[in-house]
Amino acid sequence: MRLRIAVSPTHLLHVPEARAALATWLLARRNGGQVSLRLEDADPERNDQGDAAQQDLAWLGLDWDDLVHTRDRLPAYEAAADRLRTAGRLYPCFESDEELASKREARIRRGLSPIYDRAMLKLTAAQRAAAEAGGKRPYWRFLLSGVPAEWGDMVLGRQEVKLSATSDPVLIRADGTPLLAFTTAVDDLEDGITHIVRGQGDTTLTGLQLDLLAALRPTTGRGRPPPPPRFAHLPPLADDSGGKLAKRRGGLSLRSLRNDGIEPTALAGTLAALGTGATPVPTTPAGLAPGFDLTRIAPEPPRFDPAYLLKTNRQALAAMPFEAAQPRLPPAATPAFWHAIRGSLDLMREARGWWDVASGAIVPPFLEGEHEFLATAMDHLPPDPWGPTTWSDWTTALRERSGRKGKALNAPLRLALTGEDHGPDLADLLPLIGRTRALDRLRLAAA
Repeated sequence: MRLRIAVSPTHLLHVPEARAALATWLLARRNGGQVSLRLEDADPERNDQGDAAQQDLAWLGLDWDDLVHTRDRLPAYEAAADRLRTAGRLYPCFESDEELASKREARIRRGLSPIYDRAMLKLTAAQRAAAEAGGKRPYWRFLLSGVPAEWGDMVLGRQEVKLSATSDPVLIRADGTPLLAFTTAVDDLEDGITHIVRGQGDTTLTGLQLDLLAALRPTTGRGRPPPPPRFAHLPPLADDSGGKLAKRRGGLSLRSLRNDGIEPTALAGTLAALGTGATPVPTTPAGLAPGFDLTRIAPEPPRFDPAYLLKTNRQALAAMPFEAAQPRLPPAATPAFWHAIRGSLDLMREARGWWDVASGAIVPPFLEGEHEFLATAMDHLPPDPWGPTTWSDWTTALRERSGRKGKALNAPLRLALTGEDHGPDLADLLPLIGRTRALDRLRLAAA
């Protein structure tokens, strides 16, 4: 089994693309297969030597067995194009965009399908020579076979694309640049790709690719071509309201999620669980691979809910050991501090605020109507040294003295000590705050 992750090198990966890349990687690793990373840089407009995509994939926890630059395969594309021309499957075209638009409109007015009419197939050698003598350069279309493309999809089941209802695709621009639909097919043959995972919106593209692969693929000694790759089309993602998730919607690139504080294990666990009915668990791709199964993915579009991702991120932080968190914490942070706060964080950047609570200066809000209770709290504040039982000892004494319990007891103390109405367990946090800071904050809140 050999799969590929194909990306534009400078493109920031977005959630739908990351989901397909992760599923590709998991399918390969689950079955002991190989993963090829293909950087689609044959087009000069996309070839500026950046590595944004590689950085995003590595951050997510994906690796690859080999790296392919499509810019190194221009001779292979030229050779493949020559084979198609010789076979009569690649033909030159000279119509401008305006001429094509006019043709489409005319066909629609006549009640016909707006597909390309293949007029250039009737072009004579003299007509082509005259066009080129006039300064025109041809672009090249692939002559579709018209035979329906059929395949057994690993997620969607039996699929069919009627190629007779599809325009012959342009494979090569007038300047000689091969387009992605062409280079992808050539590359998949060159690399021996056996399985391809992509989004459901690409089923028509899959039909075109199968027809192109059949035209390019060499035959065996018995006259039968080797089998084409197997395909798996992931259902498109829906947003939190049920609408289609735009691939380039703001905030959904891996880079932006990373900058916002999402952990890679949280994103990997969430993406792997989409459409399966399973509860996301923050895990590395390597941890997800043994249980990955494409057949568990339902064909309906699953929702990608940022709130659910945030919940999984909280789980990732809660399970993170101090050694992994330490480089991202304030320099003086201790294991005790991290263990006290990690279960209360949605994002790592929130640790800075809790560091101020534990060891810095904060100004708590004035708690109107709580002066008497806070004065009692100050009177019963335990002496140093403070430890794991200080909070329970203090609140037990206050409960007996004030008659308060539950929220009526705990809420004003939490607000006075931390300035927040929720957060880490005060049994863990109070010893870090210390008696002096606690007394000062109680006084401010009671004033």
